[in-house]
Amino acid sequence: MCYDADAAPPACTPAPGPVAEAAALTLTAGDGTGVGAFLARPVRVTGPAVLVLPDNRGLSGFYRQTAVRLAEQGHPALAIDYFGRTAGPDPEKRAPEFGDLPGLLPHLLALTPDGLDADIAAGVEHLRGTGAAEVVALGFCFGGRQAFRASAPRFGLAGAVGFYGYPDTINGAPGPTQLASGLTAPILALWGGADESIAPEVVDAFDRALGAAGCPHRFVVYPRAPHNFFELGAAEHAEAAADAWQRLLAFLAGPGRPS
Repeated sequence: MCYDADAAPPACTPAPGPVAEAAALTLTAGDGTGVGAFLARPVRVTGPAVLVLPDNRGLSGFYRQTAVRLAEQGHPALAIDYFGRTAGPDPEKRAPEFGDLPGLLPHLLALTPDGLDADIAAGVEHLRGTGAAEVVALGFCFGGRQAFRASAPRFGLAGAVGFYGYPDTINGAPGPTQLASGLTAPILALWGGADESIAPEVVDAFDRALGAAGCPHRFVVYPRAPHNFFELGAAEHAEAAADAWQRLLAFLAGPGRPS
């Protein structure tokens, strides 16, 4: 689990610009599934659109707020949910205990690569339909893992950014490390050096695999930061969060991307 229900993203500089729209909507995936989503659009677009991929709790307030923060910086941002097939397309209608592991686990176990790909593709298609020439994926924890996967050519992304996304195998399922030979879009990966759930050797193996594949990438490790350090309430890690914001914005600004 990554962010609590009351978590919020850290503040971002430079000063925020006006937002034209911030609203929930439902997308339709290629298999007909309704996908819960939240779109935030700036008054003035200054860079690529961002597909926000949440942690394993799905679309929560943290990710709606993250989409707004990105829109304030000139980036149309769409956060999506993963559980439309088993829990319905509206995250707001779910019971509070849905986000606790006993309630969430059956839905997590029902996720499939094909279903996740369909949801991601629906999000990318919607952003392109709003006029976005480029789309970058941004994911956290479980969503960071999916953002790395979305570097594959089939999604046509301009890049992928992952915060503490586990890259190795899980229950025998290949992760981004094992899939690295098929990843091509530039990757920025941000890690907590004190993250007890992702060992340094796992990060190093992913780094080597991307290098061997020729995928442009940059890894940044914040030595004393834990998992989920990118959070408003983690005041002791505010410096790492501020640096991560600036690296994310620089990546979005391109054109060389990894920063």
